[in-house]
Amino acid sequence: MAYNFKEVMEKPDRLTSGHRLCAGCGAPIALRGVLRALEPGDKAVIANATGCVEVSTFTYPCTSFTESYIHSAFECAAATLSGAETAYRALKKRGKIDDTYKFIAFGGDGGTYDIGFQSLSGAMERGHDLVYVCYDNEAYMNTGIQRASSTPRFADVTTAPAGSVIPGKQQNKKNLTEIIAAHNVAYVGQTTFIGNFSDFYEKAHKAIYTPGAAFLNVMAPCPRGWRYPAEKLMEMTKLAVETCVWPLYEVIDGKWIVNYIPKDKKPVEEYLKPQGRFAHMFKPGNEWMIEAVQKEVDRNWEALLTKADSTK
Repeated sequence: MAYNFKEVMEKPDRLTSGHRLCAGCGAPIALRGVLRALEPGDKAVIANATGCVEVSTFTYPCTSFTESYIHSAFECAAATLSGAETAYRALKKRGKIDDTYKFIAFGGDGGTYDIGFQSLSGAMERGHDLVYVCYDNEAYMNTGIQRASSTPRFADVTTAPAGSVIPGKQQNKKNLTEIIAAHNVAYVGQTTFIGNFSDFYEKAHKAIYTPGAAFLNVMAPCPRGWRYPAEKLMEMTKLAVETCVWPLYEVIDGKWIVNYIPKDKKPVEEYLKPQGRFAHMFKPGNEWMIEAVQKEVDRNWEALLTKADSTK
C-alpha cells in the first residue's frame, strides 16, 4: 500500500483534543490512528463499549468524536454496530442514503476478550461489513486494574496481586487475534505503534476498506496499570515487538502474513523489567517466572512462523 505520510498526518482528527484519557495512554493514539485511515469524504458510525475510552471521551451531551457515536453497553458493542450496519444497508438499498459510511467498533480488552466476546464472535461469524478494533491494555483499567483474560501471566493486578504465595495472575494471556482468525473473516490484523506507524496505518486502512467483517487488535499500553513512566509509551510497544511478546501479523482471506521479524530478537526480560507490574519477577528466587514467560513467548513465536504463508 502506497501513501503519502505527510498527507495522512494532515487529515483532520476525528477524535479531537479535550478528552480526559491519561498522559502516556495508548488508547487515544490507537483511536486517532484508526480514524485517520478513513478516506476524505467517508463518514463513520462508531460504537464504543463502556471502558476507559468511553468514560473519557463522552460526557453527555459532549463528545470528543466528530463522527456519529453510539455508547454501547460493555458487552455488546459489536451487536449494536451490527444492527446499525444492517439498517444502513437496508436504507442504502432503498435509496434513502447516498453518503458512504464505515462502521467501526472500539472496545478495550475487558469488553472484547471477555465481556463482549459473545457479541464480537457473532458479528464476525455473520460477516457484517464492519471493523472491530480492540485497544488492548491487558486489564480492566477503567475500574481498578483487575485481571482479564488478556492479562499476561505473572502480572500484578488488583484481583491477582503478587504475593508470597501466588505471584500474580496464574494463566497465560488469551490469544484473541488467532481466535478471531478462526472465524474465517475477511481481514484480521495485530499491530501497535512502532517506528513510522506504517504497519499500524496500513492495517487500519485494510481493516476499514476490506469488504466484510474485520478485526484489528492494537497493543495500547496503560501507564497506570503497567506502571511505566508516561513518556515511555513508544519504548514499551517497541520492546513488545522486538521481544516477540506482541508479533506484528495479519490474516487475509486465510493467508497468514508475518509483517516483521526482529533481526536480533531481544530477551523477554528487557520488556518486563521497565514495568512495575512485573517487578516481583526480578526478586531473588523468582528467575523461574522469567524463564517460563520466555518459554511461552518462544513457543508462540515459532508456532506463528509455522502458520505463516509469507513473511516481510
